[in-house]
Amino acid sequence: MVAVRAGDAETALSRRDPKRPVILLFGPDTGLVRERAEGVVRRAVPDMADPFAVVRLDGDELASDPRRLIDETRTIGLFGGQRVIWVKAGSRNIVPALEPALSPPCDALVVVEAGDLKRGAPLRSLCENSQAALAIACYADGERDLARLVDTMLGEAGLTIDRDAKELLVSLIGGDRLASRGEIAKLALYAKGQGRVTAEDVRQAVGDASALALDDVVDAALAGDATSAAAALAKAWGAANRPDAILGALLRGLTSLHQMALAVQSGTSIDRVLDQQKPAVHFSRKPYLERALRGLSADQCLRALLMADDAILAARRNAQMGEVIAERCVLQIALRRRDLG
Repeated sequence: MVAVRAGDAETALSRRDPKRPVILLFGPDTGLVRERAEGVVRRAVPDMADPFAVVRLDGDELASDPRRLIDETRTIGLFGGQRVIWVKAGSRNIVPALEPALSPPCDALVVVEAGDLKRGAPLRSLCENSQAALAIACYADGERDLARLVDTMLGEAGLTIDRDAKELLVSLIGGDRLASRGEIAKLALYAKGQGRVTAEDVRQAVGDASALALDDVVDAALAGDATSAAAALAKAWGAANRPDAILGALLRGLTSLHQMALAVQSGTSIDRVLDQQKPAVHFSRKPYLERALRGLSADQCLRALLMADDAILAARRNAQMGEVIAERCVLQIALRRRDLG
């Protein structure tokens, strides 16, 4: 069994055993699958664009002509050196094409990119049970992986990043390696020449600006900071957020806060309630939620929640007055008006 653990993947690829010429890369993170495939090919040949050294095959076409793969592995390169057969698996079965390359092992390097193969899938089982292959699963980066990627890419750009900025950045990226790289590269370009990346740089350059603006509105309103809530609303309008989207974010925030307030009311400390939240509360939001839990009881949260729900309905019924309705609701909650009891 030659299935490589996720934590050992980079080591296995960088110190590839020539006796295992077939490498299967698969998993839900297609960006990481592609990045690792490119890395393997780049280490194997001097020029990835050389058509005599790198042959790209479509998996569905290969399924129609299984002999094509073994023929390519036996072809001698025009200028010598190792040849790479790079296969992009599709929806059709390529096991019959791959089996001859495993027994006996072929001379060429065969790199196969595949999607999220479940345990027991024929292609995955074939490679995991062959002594001539490596099967490497590519899952979404964890926080440590993302932090390492941030440090590496920003370091290459001559930049350092503040701790709070890194934590914010890591919370905004992930899920797909190529997308994460794109966001970090965009941040590096935004901060070029200034030497240090701050949390404000991250907020301005990375991720969905409209989503961040919504978070600011909700946090300020729940914390009872009317001045900040008004300023955040102005940014939210500038980011083209709709009134019902803002009120929807506020409703979700109040629903979550109501559950926390009930836990506090039952005797659990505020710190413990915040620490128990799933997903974890980002450190930058904790001060706002602490103030919200100290300033609003569970009953007040419920009344605020119902107020936001009514405002959503009113904004949808009267689109022309939507911004006014949303602003009034946000500020009423931020100012802790008598409506909340």
